[in-house]
Amino acid sequence: MSLGYAEKLSYREDVGTVGMSEIFDPPDLLQQKIEELAMLIKKSKHLVVFTGAGISTSCGIPDFRGPKGVWTLQREGKGVPEASLPFHRAMPSVTHMALVELEKAGILKFLISQNVDSLHLRSGIPREKLSELHGNSFRELCPSCGAEYLRDFEVETIGMKETSRRCSDVNCGAKLRDTVLDWEDALPPKEMNLAEKHCRMADVVLCLGTSLQITPACNLPLRSIRGGGKVVIVNLQQTPKDKKANLVIHGFVDKVIAGVMHLLNLRIPPYVRVDLLQISLSQFSRSTEERYVKWTLRISSVHGQKAPLPFLESVEISFSDRPDLKTAILHKQPFQLKREMVKTRPLILVLKLNFGDGCGCPSTKIEFPVDFEIVTDGFNYDKDVILQKLNDRAIQEGCCGQYASIERKILTTPRSEVTVYAIATNIVSYDNLLGTSKASEIVPQSGGYMVKRLNEDTNGVETSLKRPKGC
Repeated sequence: MSLGYAEKLSYREDVGTVGMSEIFDPPDLLQQKIEELAMLIKKSKHLVVFTGAGISTSCGIPDFRGPKGVWTLQREGKGVPEASLPFHRAMPSVTHMALVELEKAGILKFLISQNVDSLHLRSGIPREKLSELHGNSFRELCPSCGAEYLRDFEVETIGMKETSRRCSDVNCGAKLRDTVLDWEDALPPKEMNLAEKHCRMADVVLCLGTSLQITPACNLPLRSIRGGGKVVIVNLQQTPKDKKANLVIHGFVDKVIAGVMHLLNLRIPPYVRVDLLQISLSQFSRSTEERYVKWTLRISSVHGQKAPLPFLESVEISFSDRPDLKTAILHKQPFQLKREMVKTRPLILVLKLNFGDGCGCPSTKIEFPVDFEIVTDGFNYDKDVILQKLNDRAIQEGCCGQYASIERKILTTPRSEVTVYAIATNIVSYDNLLGTSKASEIVPQSGGYMVKRLNEDTNGVETSLKRPKGC
């Protein structure tokens, strides 16, 4: 849940029950229920998961109805609670990544979410296996051709209004709309129909971190009952659907799911955040003096020249082979540097990208060679392959800051080259298995270093991990 999203919603007096007391099952009972849930999941043929704001509170995003939820505090006359980090930098929780592993293992068949934080998509849930009932604060939709655009910044509007961007399809070009519902907006038929279909097919619907109060979404899990399916609810507060559930677990969602994953002998994978940017170099020859060239270097978003780069705080540009040239420090977006020099002399630009809050390392460096007399070749690599290699490398090296180029376009007027880079800006590991059958407290480690799982054999030796250059 985004605090910006909560503030953008139209005013509504009746938001349902808020501020209910939290309930915690005793440890032995909790363990018994975790084992029962693990068995239900293991035997399931069509598992559907239904998620609410409670699965993102451990990511630093406040919920709505909890003791410190947005609507709870507002009803008490208090201000909106502060998030622990920028909304666009929120990292998936243990639960988010466990669901990814369950999907990859073929156990989770479909995921339904009421959340707008985009964490399911960021974590790696395939779009075709996800219904986002209330929209996504980072997703725009073309109402004409149906194209979707997932952004790395929060879209400025809600209520399915027009945004400031257009569809990039040359045959379309329609104005895009946000996808987040306001109070009076109907649930999108495409998302709702898929959700209903899978709930009717489900033999187990697992509800995680939801109060099950918002209609009509809250009635979806019950669709499975008619076909003999079971409903399981994991939440810290009572819900209106508890009496119809086969199993109700009162405990932290992350703790419950970590215990289930242990019993299923499934590992919760690490999460690597990869962000994209583009670096463009344009050059202009002086009409009066051909041996000189004017050039402009620009570091910008892949989502458009006016789109923000939310993960970058500043850029330092130095000239490694030209000590006579002064380092330029760019603090304001768009990051742009203009220079004029003799074009017969090549140079190497070193771009130090200083990351903002929520990134796992302070910076990284990209070397950008420039030769004004040579025309470089364009390329277009397989994006998915590059991103997977980057992900694997970050996990192997145990830190972030790695980068790789994905695409380079060569333009003729003006003469320019535009290169798209992918950068690993965070890595989170989930130390979730203790070598016992009991669940333990789960704390994501997001400082940029991997944390070894405690049940792995370390032979008493600590492993020294090195960060890549600039990390």
